[in-house]
This record gives sequence, structure tokens and C-alpha cells, in this order.
Amino acid sequence: MTSADNNGTSRGIASFLVCAAMFAASFAGAVARADNPPTDAIGVIEGEAISIEGPMNVEVVRGQVKTVLRSGSDVHVRAGQARIDLVDGGQIMICGPAHFSMFKAGGAITLALDSGTIHAVIGSEVSLNIYTPQIQARPISIGNGAEDVLVGWDSAGAMCIRANKGAVRLEQQLTGQTVLVPQTGDVSLTNGQIESLRAAAGHCVCAVQTVYQIFMPPLQYDAKAKVQADFDPNLIILVRRVRVRPTLIFQGRVEGDAVVARAASPAQATKSLSAPQTPPEASTWTRVKTYFRKLWSPST
Repeated sequence: MTSADNNGTSRGIASFLVCAAMFAASFAGAVARADNPPTDAIGVIEGEAISIEGPMNVEVVRGQVKTVLRSGSDVHVRAGQARIDLVDGGQIMICGPAHFSMFKAGGAITLALDSGTIHAVIGSEVSLNIYTPQIQARPISIGNGAEDVLVGWDSAGAMCIRANKGAVRLEQQLTGQTVLVPQTGDVSLTNGQIESLRAAAGHCVCAVQTVYQIFMPPLQYDAKAKVQADFDPNLIILVRRVRVRPTLIFQGRVEGDAVVARAASPAQATKSLSAPQTPPEASTWTRVKTYFRKLWSPST
């Protein structure tokens, strides 16, 4: 082999090593981007009928392709439900049809809700502000505990707020009026007016729906066959996943005068505690005297 061939071989190996290094660097960068989301990343969204506009990333998270919402994302949930697993911890369930936008600044998340209902379950370390056209709702942790709130509109068009865990501070954006919905509170507002606030148990609903899965046998294709063989439809399995709920669900509170039990007197307590005594059995001599007394009595 000549020196020119050796030089060509060396240049080829060097070029291959450079390309391999560049590929490794780009692959490592892609993995780093997937494992370390940008600072404005909000969370991973999943849903059956959703459309997203604005900033977002499609990345590989734990081996699966996921859509990551970033600050400024605009989301439409056409039907059904969607779920956002927040980067900072917690989860937001959206019940459609719904339309909202999300922003993140300084670690705080702002959700501008235009329609639909959301159910947020977050930790005290997550700062979440929910804006509607007229009302701002801000969950408040109690004792650094978790926060579980629902915000949306009921079937009648009234805005509903439920504080399952923690409290919710409501502020009218036009007048600046504020009100605090305590823990376990469930209220509704008409036309976004604080004065119209009233109790409305059970109006806000955003629960996980029934999920169906279809398992089919593997399909086969034979290029030599003119007519493909059909699979047996009896082998199709339909699986329904449900969340079991209690038969009786009570919401609200019990009102009325408390019933106070009266304490029994010492004599009654002693009498009730004492066991009934059986009269002593009469002796033979007593029975004989009683017989003769009845025999010689004037009535006989």
C-alpha cells in the first residue's frame, strides 16, 4: 500500500470518527432535552381529541413520544377528556369541550380558561392561577397540604368552583371584590358576580370517564392467496376500565338540634344493673302447713 493510500485511509477514518462524534453529541443533546425540559415547560398533555397551537415540544419521555406544553400554548379539547402531568408535580384534568391557554413565568403557572371544566390536583409548592373572563381563582394550601380544586361552568352556564382540599380565593377582575371559598366549599356564580355567589353542591363535575379497550387477534396476509382468510370475531375482546364509586354519595351537612341523652339516677342504675332474683323454693314443711290451712279454712 502506498503512502497516498495510507493518507486516504487515515482521512477516511478521521472523517468517520468526526461524524460518529457529531452523531453521539446530537443524540446526547436530544436525550438531555427530553430528560431536562426547558425552563418554560409546563407539562405533558394527553388526550383523545385535542389540538395545540403555539410553543410545544414533541419529545421522548421515558421511552414514549409525548407532547410537552410550553408557556404560551393554546389548547382545544374537542371532546372527552385531556390530562396534563405538570413538570413541577401534580396533575390537571380537563373535561371538554374546553379551550384554554397556559403560561409560565418565575415558576408560577397561569391557566386562562375560556370554556370547559378543569380539575387540578397539585402540591403546595406549585403556584397556580386560574383566569376566566371575569373571575380569577387561586388555590390556597392549608397547612402545606395538597390542593384539589374544580373550576368551570355547569350545564346551566353558571360558573362553579369546588374546593375539595385547600381553599380557593376568588377575585372579580373588574371590581376587585374578593371572597374565600373554604375547604369542602362548593359554590356557583351567575355572570361572574361575587354578589350572586351561592351554595351549589355537585354542580361542578369533572370525573374520569369509562375507558374501553379492544384486543384483536393478529392479522395475517398471504401474498399468494387470492382471498385472505378472515379472523374469528369471537376472539375479539372488549375490556372496560371503570372506577368503582360508592353506592351512596352524601354531599352537604346535617342540621338540627342535638339530642342529649339523660343520665339515669343512681337508684335506677343500681336497679337496672342488679340481676332479677328467683324467689326461693318453698320447703316441704311450709307446703304441708299451707295445705292444712286451706283445708280447714272457713271458705272450705
